Amino acid sequence: MEELKWVPSTVDVTRPSVARMYDYFLGGSHNFEADRAAAKQVEQIFPGVAQSAQANRSFLRRVVRHLVAEGVDQFLDLGSGIPTVGNVHEIAQQDNPSARVVYVDFEPVAVSHSNALLAGNDHATALLADLRATSAVLAGARETLDFSRPVGVLIIAALHFVPDSEGPYEAVAEYVANLSPGSYLAITHATWDSLTDTERAEADEVKKIYSSSDNQLTPRTHAEVTRFFDGLDLLEPGVVAVNDWRPDSFEDHTAIYGAVARKP
Repeated sequence: MEELKWVPSTVDVTRPSVARMYDYFLGGSHNFEADRAAAKQVEQIFPGVAQSAQANRSFLRRVVRHLVAEGVDQFLDLGSGIPTVGNVHEIAQQDNPSARVVYVDFEPVAVSHSNALLAGNDHATALLADLRATSAVLAGARETLDFSRPVGVLIIAALHFVPDSEGPYEAVAEYVANLSPGSYLAITHATWDSLTDTERAEADEVKKIYSSSDNQLTPRTHAEVTRFFDGLDLLEPGVVAVNDWRPDSFEDHTAIYGAVARKP
């Protein structure tokens, strides 16, 4: 098929991918029929899911700009997904052309396309790795980033695809332990906290849809999301809905928490 020539041969295009579903929600073109079918099922249950994805993306933009303004010129984007307009390197290098960015994802399409877009950009690269494989990720990232200086670690819409049994808290703690003082951690995470009983029943149907993809969905409570920032200094306004974190425009409420914290 003509449209699949750019796809790595190892990719199963018949099984939905959370990265490619997210690409669909953001209006991207690097997704397949299985991804679109699963994404449309989610949209039927949660009609605002695309808007939530956009709000999540807007949070990422605000965070990167804030960190660059604070002097951060290195970023590690874990679970980066398929690149779309307004990716981290575009935002950071607009304000600081020497900013360095390492993208990490275990979706071959995301990494293949990222590196194609980054050809000629000496300050950004993409690694094919699972964020849970902390040692491998850190080793690869050190080829581009200097961990003796502050790094902004971004884990955007990724940890809710890592169940407790697979050590998400331990993985985040390992990354933080390898950061120098003055580094930052930014996380967004799905939650059911704000849902009504009816919406929770619908959310359970969404979980079933994701169970057929390459990752299952694990929403967490405010306290559970806050736990990822143990030992760090949370920036105001703390752990809030992404649209409430230092907004620069009006966005509808989303069932996604977002927060940024600094390593003392």
